[in-house]
Amino acid sequence: MQTPPEVITTKDLLYLRDALSWELGAMKKCAHFAQECLDSDIRQAIEQAGQMHQRHYNMLLQHLQTNNAQMMAQVPSPQQLKQQMQQ
Repeated sequence: MQTPPEVITTKDLLYLRDALSWELGAMKKCAHFAQECLDSDIRQAIEQAGQMHQRHYNMLLQHLQTNNAQMMAQVPSPQQLKQQMQQ
């Protein structure tokens, strides 16, 4: 299994933003069409698809937040930088 890079490039960030946007759009479309649907079996299938897109959206968001928090914890504070410069 490959290890993801510690730094997200601009290209990666743009792709992730697009992926989040696609998942959010699919979620909204599923919610809309599930409301419009009269057949309960089809409505349920559409709702399940919407839930899948919501899980994907949340998973992407969680990975971004977790990785961001971990990386930001490694960034020195302004006080630490000042102390390093004085040494």
